[in-house]
Amino acid sequence: MELKNIKKIVLHLHLDGSLDLDLAKKYVKEDGYNLTDKEIIKDLQVDKTCHNLNDYLDKFTLAISLLQTKERLEEATYTLFKKLSKENVIYAEIRFAPIKHKEKSLSLDEVISSVIKGMEKAKNEFNIYGGIILCCMRDSSKEDNLEIVNYANKYLNKGVVAIDLAGAESLYKTKNFKYIFDLCRKENIPYTIHAGEADGKESINSALDFKTKRLGHGIRCIEDKDIMERIINDRILLEICPTSNFQTEAIKGKHPLEYLYNNNILISINTDNDTVSNININDEYSNVLNTTNLTINDLVKCNYNSIPYLFTTDDIKNKLKEIIEKENFI
Repeated sequence: MELKNIKKIVLHLHLDGSLDLDLAKKYVKEDGYNLTDKEIIKDLQVDKTCHNLNDYLDKFTLAISLLQTKERLEEATYTLFKKLSKENVIYAEIRFAPIKHKEKSLSLDEVISSVIKGMEKAKNEFNIYGGIILCCMRDSSKEDNLEIVNYANKYLNKGVVAIDLAGAESLYKTKNFKYIFDLCRKENIPYTIHAGEADGKESINSALDFKTKRLGHGIRCIEDKDIMERIINDRILLEICPTSNFQTEAIKGKHPLEYLYNNNILISINTDNDTVSNININDEYSNVLNTTNLTINDLVKCNYNSIPYLFTTDDIKNKLKEIIEKENFI
């Protein structure tokens, strides 16, 4: 079977980092920005001047400024799910930070409901399952982050499926956000945590202390044998984003995903940000096959093994298992 035809699961993908370029060009024109297409691409995609996560995060600025209306949030979400369905993605969790989309007049209810509406429309039209993860931000106030958790609780099982902690990991230490995950556990809200990308052992240990079962990236676990053993013993899933890791220089040289996979660490392959990284899931899979000894079967197993960690119902998990089992790779 060709790589593009296998059924895929995407767990780590940011909405504003994956804004469709044609939509971006349309929104730029509508807003009266004096930008050429080349300048728009430069503002939205990383290039060789990117040397760390903070440089990488600068590429979100224009996209966030464009996604400040209900109509655009809905359209951007719909378009992203539509694109994923064409790449044979059968399940996707899309994450974004609602607080970043209040620069004009939108309320958090309007922001979140618009994104859910776009997802539901795409799910109905393109036969793709999925959910929305709300990101608390490391540079946000405690009050703002707790408000996002409360909104996640309000929309839980109504389109929203979990909470995440995102942002400049090395500048804002993971250990300082215990209050977010204490509330999540109290309210039974699932969560994942960005950790082990721009920061190392301390960040990962803090995330694991908060009882997360998924780590966004987590790749710097290879720097510490005890951390790796803890991840293996606790059956933690790593949301791996290879291309992004090279662009942020979280990884230099060979990516450790093959090493992690061969050492019984559960991994899921993702793109992080399709537009910022100028990548899609098919190309990401192809890059993995071209730079490691992993096979298509291994990639399918990564998807299959990630199913218990999805922020969705048992019914959908069982349906996804059946779909992947029919490919005869499992």
